[in-house]
Amino acid sequence: MTGTPAPIEPDGKDWTWVLERPCPECGFDPSAVDPHALGDALRATVPRWAAALARPDVRRRPAPTVWSPLEYGAHVRDVLRLFDERLRLMLTQHDPRFASWDQDATAVADRYDLQHPAAVSEELAAAAARLAADCDAVPDDAWDRPGRRSDGSAFTVRTLGTYLLHDVLHHVRDVGA
Repeated sequence: MTGTPAPIEPDGKDWTWVLERPCPECGFDPSAVDPHALGDALRATVPRWAAALARPDVRRRPAPTVWSPLEYGAHVRDVLRLFDERLRLMLTQHDPRFASWDQDATAVADRYDLQHPAAVSEELAAAAARLAADCDAVPDDAWDRPGRRSDGSAFTVRTLGTYLLHDVLHHVRDVGA
């Protein structure tokens, strides 16, 4: 595939509701998340992503407007990197405001569809390891430190970790891993 892929309809949903109730699509239950176990939970997803990214059909979209496993993997890699940056801001600044990030524009601009699956797998694993270690190192008195997205959605270190874990696990489900 060398041409530009069919456009993906941007997901305009505000997914912050997953912090309050289980996700009916993937079954994620935010009340079951132990923030002290976030690092281990992130590490546990890496083999599942490695398997998905090693499949022979990794570039195949299940529908023209649904990301392929490769595109989802590249997205998750970038989400892990972004959330690590946001976590560091929350731990070093008071109530930082996060820069906007357009995941759909990034997917097109960075040509997720053309990236090398093995490289994405390695980069995702490295990003997960880095963020997991940073989650493991969060001091007990820092879980309630605030930060907010550019749209005003407020998070604590605890809820940011829960929101991230849902995103990663939801996409594991999306790719059937």
